[in-house]
Amino acid sequence: MSTHAQTLLDLYRAGYFPMADARDADTVQVLAPHMRALLPIRDLHISRRLLRTLRQTMFDVRVDTATSAVIAACAAARPDTWINPMIEKAYNDLAAQGHVHSVEVWDQDRLVGGLYGVSLGGLFCGESMFSHMRDASKIALVHLCARLSHQGYTLLDAQFDNPHLHQFGQYTMPHEAYVQAIAEICDLPVTFADAMPQAEMLRRYLSLVKPPSAS
Repeated sequence: MSTHAQTLLDLYRAGYFPMADARDADTVQVLAPHMRALLPIRDLHISRRLLRTLRQTMFDVRVDTATSAVIAACAAARPDTWINPMIEKAYNDLAAQGHVHSVEVWDQDRLVGGLYGVSLGGLFCGESMFSHMRDASKIALVHLCARLSHQGYTLLDAQFDNPHLHQFGQYTMPHEAYVQAIAEICDLPVTFADAMPQAEMLRRYLSLVKPPSAS
């Protein structure tokens, strides 16, 4: 593993993550919000409308088949992106080493949505998502939780409090509590990869979720 990749993983183990000020920024900041945002893996809030979409959609959801394309699409999704070329390369390097994974939503042969994140034992740090069609990123998120639940992950980090994620049951904890929690799970023997088809993971996951909200 390269020195840069190991340094990045050490940051995550310590409760930090990198961000750039802009796409063309030539420096990277190391951040740790006072209140860390997380998403519930097994109790994700799924609306009735999204649940119908998940059960009826013709999208093809794949895992780790186009991680570089997902990272690039996330970087291009917003004009004020924090993903500069230095960060993009670092995550691609970590993907090659099995520490970064993507969930991709395909409309036939077109990548229309997805997300990626860093995997460390029982911790998954969600980094960014994008959507080119309605609900594509939401579909990716539910599929991610289905996989994390099936594989035995403990925490899904969402970094900053984000009003967009409140609908999914986002919660927060103080930085000190977060650091203590991840110290106990980063070396668990948990893996992202599994031979079970993603569609079957989703089917099992949706059979266990709480009754959806009306929205």
